[in-house]
This record gives sequence, C-alpha cells and structure tokens, in this order.
Amino acid sequence: MLVDSHCHLDYLARDGDLEAVIGRAREAGVGAMITICTKLSEFETVRAIAARHDGIWCSLGVHPHEAEEEGQRTAKRLVELAAHDEVVGIGETGLDYFYEHSPREAQRQSFRAHIAAARGTGLPLIVHARDADEDTIAILKEEHAKGPFGGVIHCFTAGPDLARAALDIGFYISAAGILTFKKAEALRDVLQEVPLDRLLIETDAPYLAPVPMRGKRNEPAFVAHTAAALAKLKAVSMDEIARATSDNAFRLFAKARRAQPGA
Repeated sequence: MLVDSHCHLDYLARDGDLEAVIGRAREAGVGAMITICTKLSEFETVRAIAARHDGIWCSLGVHPHEAEEEGQRTAKRLVELAAHDEVVGIGETGLDYFYEHSPREAQRQSFRAHIAAARGTGLPLIVHARDADEDTIAILKEEHAKGPFGGVIHCFTAGPDLARAALDIGFYISAAGILTFKKAEALRDVLQEVPLDRLLIETDAPYLAPVPMRGKRNEPAFVAHTAAALAKLKAVSMDEIARATSDNAFRLFAKARRAQPGA
C-alpha cells in the first residue's frame, strides 16, 4: 500500500471528477490519502471530503500565501477545529519567501501559532518551506525548545541544513514529484542522506506531477511514480519503499487508522 501524505483533493474536486480520481488512486495501490487545508475559510469543504471517504483524512491550517488574510495570531481556533475526527495534522503552514504573497512577519506569526496548535493538540505540523531555510530553521529550533512537537517538511526542496535541522528535532521529510525531475540532482543528493524511516511520499496534487506525467494535472495515483524514483535512489525494492513510507505516515499521523486486512 502507498500513502499520499499530502494532496489537495478539494482543488481536484473543482474539476468535477473527484470520485474518478479517488478510484484511480485505489487502483494504483494508494490506500490512504491526507487532503490538506490551505485556508480556514475552506476547511469545511476539505473536511467533508475526508468524512465521505474511507482512508482519507485531512489537515487544518493556513498556507503562508494566505497569512495576510487568514493567518492566525494564536492557536485557539486551530485547536478548537482540530477536535474533528477527520483532522490528523496541523497545516500546511510555514514560510514562502519566493512568492511572498503575504508579508514575512504575518507568515512568521501564523507559523508560530500553528506550532503552538501542534504542540497543544499533539498533532503533527505540516511545514511548507520555500526560499526560507534560515528562518524556518530558527523558528523550528526556538519553538521546539519551548516544548516538543512532531511534523514533516512537505514537498522538500530545501538544502541539507534544513533537512538536518528537521531530522534533529524528530521531523520527517516528504518527497514529491520534483524528485523525478531531470534538474533535481541537488534534491536527490539531500534525500539520499535521509534515513528510510524518516521519509514520506506525496503528490501535492494537483501540482508538480512526476515524470512521466509531468505537464499533466497531478493526482494521488501518480504517487507511485515518486515511490519508484525513491526506491531507485535508495537502492531498495518498491515493496520496501511502500512499506517504509506507509509505516512512517501512520506513525506520524497517528490519529489516522490503518485499515486492517479483510476489513
């Protein structure tokens, strides 16, 4: 079984073929998916998708792009909404200094509020980090010193310093379709050094479709291509990658329940 640990099924639903997308994922061996919230104003839409489907859970959070309009100053609302059965993670949150759709200070403030919510609920933090390695490392270290929390750097594209800092505080690293891109040699070098028991896989669908689907709308079924690329990189079998990354996903997102054989 494969787990797509980060996808945006609400975005795919807008195309009107969500049930077909989920069916193709099942056929490709994707037994579980986590659909990620990027705006609290759209949380109920995200949660409803998870509530309707076995093996699909959701997160709760505000993407750094949305921090100016919807960023959180405290953990209060996040903690309240995280009580829903479908919610297994906090985020995505973090810092994006590439696009800077929201002011950096608003991003940092909301990031810290999400960390407080993760600490308070015991749910893992889902971190987006782009062109912001230094500040991401600093905030994670500062906040972890106040009290531990788990999490993942999703769609990892950063350098080795962020990878090491994340691993040092017990985080996981998630590989997306960028791993398969021809010019992603530096990323492959970093992922090569990440222990197998700390890796997840994801699509970030509908974005970043892996080779050989690059250029198409991404969907959870395509996580199999990323898994195959990761197996090649780590010089292990596809079965081992599937087993390890699925075990890691259920360990991190402990509120999600793995289906029992025959269930």
